[in-house]
Amino acid sequence: MAEPALSPADAELVRRYLQHVQVEKRLAARTLALYTIDLNKLAAAAVTARVALTAVQTHHVRRWVAQMHAGGRSGRGIALILSGWRGFYVWLGRMGLMAHNPVQDVRAPKAPKPLPKALGVDEAMQLVTAPARVGGDHGTTPEDGVNGPIDAVQAARDQCMVELLYGSGLRLGELLGLDVNGAPPAVGWVDADAAEVHVLGKGSKRRTVPVGGPALQALATWMAVRDQWLPVGGRPGGQIDGAGALADGLRALFINRRGKRLSPQQTRLALRQRSLQAGLATPVHPHMLRHSFASHVLQSSGDLRAVQELLGHAHIATTQVYTRLDFQHLAKAYDAAHPRAGRKGTPPK
Repeated sequence: MAEPALSPADAELVRRYLQHVQVEKRLAARTLALYTIDLNKLAAAAVTARVALTAVQTHHVRRWVAQMHAGGRSGRGIALILSGWRGFYVWLGRMGLMAHNPVQDVRAPKAPKPLPKALGVDEAMQLVTAPARVGGDHGTTPEDGVNGPIDAVQAARDQCMVELLYGSGLRLGELLGLDVNGAPPAVGWVDADAAEVHVLGKGSKRRTVPVGGPALQALATWMAVRDQWLPVGGRPGGQIDGAGALADGLRALFINRRGKRLSPQQTRLALRQRSLQAGLATPVHPHMLRHSFASHVLQSSGDLRAVQELLGHAHIATTQVYTRLDFQHLAKAYDAAHPRAGRKGTPPK
């Protein structure tokens, strides 16, 4: 028996819609090609189900979504296809050819959440203990993330940032929001005497996190050289602005070589540079150090509630993702060490 073909009426609807989006939305050729592919998928599914495009119901669409998912299509890919189909039926509704949109309430399967990327303990220690390649002077070395020598001031600053990110689990915004002290209008600062860092986190929630000895030592080293990057007028004893208010760069704990508060992009480049110099295979970004902090504390303590408090998570479910990382760590240790592991079909040696 011959396969049913798309009716001339349905073929004409597809053609008219593609012409509409091309003219009205001025789509690029590549985008129009993707629209065409998605509409052809819809037409083929309707033909197989022996239903006209204008007679498609929600249960048809749900079945086709299930078939695509079973065939290996990702949730994101299905969501993009549904978006194209949804637009087609919105247009049919405006043309008075559909009373309802059968795709309106259909959602793609949720994609599994990827595990946060965290360094192993050995990698984290390699990052924080590797000596910086100091070889430039602060007037000539750019902050561009290049794997080359840096000056001693940048080396001290970057070491302090790494120690706080990994040692206290700070977010990037929390790190860059730190000031040199807690005097108003500071929203975050390190209390070296109490070995604590005070931050303003998501949702304007304040929290206090312990600071370890290595981070305090790195902070003292950085503060001893930080003023070298301040403009002359901003140094102790110099002139400040006419209103007598401290400039943002003067308050900021972490500054660039122009004396301004360090930006997120500059921080990412600095950490990338440091990870390359430390010999890590994967470039490190700030949030990776927060993930590493959480994972390593959980591995050692097993106290999920404590990790939640340290990270400033409002809900324990957000923190529970690190239990999956912890299980991966345990599974790898089991596979490598237990004489009866052999879980992947390979007999234990």
